[in-house]
Amino acid sequence: MGFIVEQECPQCGATIELDETDHLLLCPYCNVKNFLFATDYFRFVLPNRAPDKELIYAPYLRFRGNVFYCQGRTVGHRVVDITHVGLPFKGIPSSLGLRPQAMKMRFLETGTGGSFLKFSLKAADILAKAGRIPSSSSGEVFHRAYIGETLSIIYLPLFVEGNRIFDAVLNRPIAKIPEGEDILTPATMKNPRWKLHFIATLCPQCGWNLEGERDSVVLTCSNCQTAWAASKGRFTQVNFRLVPGQEKDAVYLPFWRTSAVADGIEISSFADFIRFTNQPRVVGKEWEGEPMSFWSPAFKIRPKVFLHLSRQFTITQKLFQGEKEIQNKKLYPVTLPHTEATQAMKMILASSTFNKKDVLPLLPRVSFKILDSTLVYLPFTDTGHEMFQQQMRISINKNTLDFGRRL
Repeated sequence: MGFIVEQECPQCGATIELDETDHLLLCPYCNVKNFLFATDYFRFVLPNRAPDKELIYAPYLRFRGNVFYCQGRTVGHRVVDITHVGLPFKGIPSSLGLRPQAMKMRFLETGTGGSFLKFSLKAADILAKAGRIPSSSSGEVFHRAYIGETLSIIYLPLFVEGNRIFDAVLNRPIAKIPEGEDILTPATMKNPRWKLHFIATLCPQCGWNLEGERDSVVLTCSNCQTAWAASKGRFTQVNFRLVPGQEKDAVYLPFWRTSAVADGIEISSFADFIRFTNQPRVVGKEWEGEPMSFWSPAFKIRPKVFLHLSRQFTITQKLFQGEKEIQNKKLYPVTLPHTEATQAMKMILASSTFNKKDVLPLLPRVSFKILDSTLVYLPFTDTGHEMFQQQMRISINKNTLDFGRRL
């Protein structure tokens, strides 16, 4: 379940409500549009009821997304939604519970007063705990991947009165400080330089307005037919193709096509992939020289459907003829960045193979050298309850797509 964030428009100062997954801030008052970007994490702060107190903020890691794992002969997955305290202090609640969903938070700003407890636990350890394999599974875990996640830090405001630590949201004591000890000051820092960046949504190539939806991570320019993603505080161009549909009202869903060579195993062509995964197909001679490409949805969706689509497109390896004409096309938003697609490659390999007993133990030594990546928009027909892709003869339930927008 996501949460609501309040943010002031950098142009006119109006308060705007955003969803946790939103990247695009469109002010309904001055109509100015900005792309939100942070160098590491988006940082949020819970509202407090102690305006006259010297506040201390405790960090919590927020994770919401899909966890995939390879264990024994099984390729599994589950949806995880947690908050976990980021420092080893027993008096502070280990989780924020439903507070982020029940209260309107704000982005943490540079001028926020008070002190901040340092995030001293390892994020990787917290994620490993979040991705813990169900007790019903058995066998060695060979690989774990977090795909389509929302990762951020939420700060819980506290204050000290006497020898007690108070929760500044509820104004209730939550822990006692041992007499004569100062356990908080050594772990605090003042005036951190965290900053939320606002990137003007103007095409870097022609200056036209970039287009996208609130949760888009790739924006497009219909004037010069380009696509852009935010990186290091600026927009960088994304290579893309659009496969024309026969129907005028076709909806174009985005997929990442990543060409790569595998190290640790022998996969450098599509023919190698078919042999390695033991597909029941006769290897064509033309496949020997065809680069291996892994396909995956460029939008968030249920983990089971994500793996199914990735496996089907990757095994088929259909060569679509694309173009760069996106004007007047209905483009479904790109909500999954390419970095997530590269993390999915081992899972696609594991899911595609028939001989999991022999292949899954090899995953720890496998790495990929990325040769090329392309964002491919494919035409789908809206049949009412489903989106149907004619060339591949596959359909996606529209409720599943809606659920993915809330992941």
